[in-house]
Amino acid sequence: MTAIKSRAATAAPKAIVFDTFGTVVDWRGSIIAEGAQWGREKGLNIDWGKFADRWRAGYGPSMDKVRKGQLPWTKLDDLHRMVLDELLVEFKITGLSEEDKQHWNKVWHRLKPWPDSVAGLTRLKKKFTISPLSNGNVGLLTDMGKFAGLPWDVILSAELARHYKPDKEVYLMAAEILGNTPGETMMAAAHVGDLRAAKALGLQTAFIYRPNEYGVVERADRAKQGDFDIVANDIGDLAGKLGA
Repeated sequence: MTAIKSRAATAAPKAIVFDTFGTVVDWRGSIIAEGAQWGREKGLNIDWGKFADRWRAGYGPSMDKVRKGQLPWTKLDDLHRMVLDELLVEFKITGLSEEDKQHWNKVWHRLKPWPDSVAGLTRLKKKFTISPLSNGNVGLLTDMGKFAGLPWDVILSAELARHYKPDKEVYLMAAEILGNTPGETMMAAAHVGDLRAAKALGLQTAFIYRPNEYGVVERADRAKQGDFDIVANDIGDLAGKLGA
């Protein structure tokens, strides 16, 4: 018996919305790989794993500045650029043109999917409406979807709510735009904080384990059966547990 069927009061969702960075795409591995190639072209000899980790580490604090009103609403592309400018100083990277900086900032638009992502999403798409629900802005997610071949039905972003997850407005916006109740909407993510926020608002939840999201620098989130409606090893496993 699958986790979703074990809850008699819970019908299958009409739509599944996905956290994207780390859940659907490999942000760290993609930045390291492109950074190594770009670095060779530019003559940069730095630790790209550390660079990726530091860039990602700036993600939460920059969003908090928006939440606290220290910054007006600022889309993620612009927050990424603020952090990048600081990292260029920290890693002593000089001599880049503005075009270089803009290109490198958009590495977040060119992230590669995990090996199971496209096939798993394609299976789910046949039975459910599927969409990202990411803190990435709409333009970023659109570019990423085209680059990675992600078969989204629609692009949903925190930008549409002008709030960042885990603010409640993001999850409720997604259900409303899709014409669903929260209970008809499933949030799928590799991060338990994201899922707990969604669960508290009545969304169904699916945990997807991504053991390699952070490489060896940090342990990935784990969940056990019963923590969420479904606990899956990857997106293909999620599709199987939902009968897709």
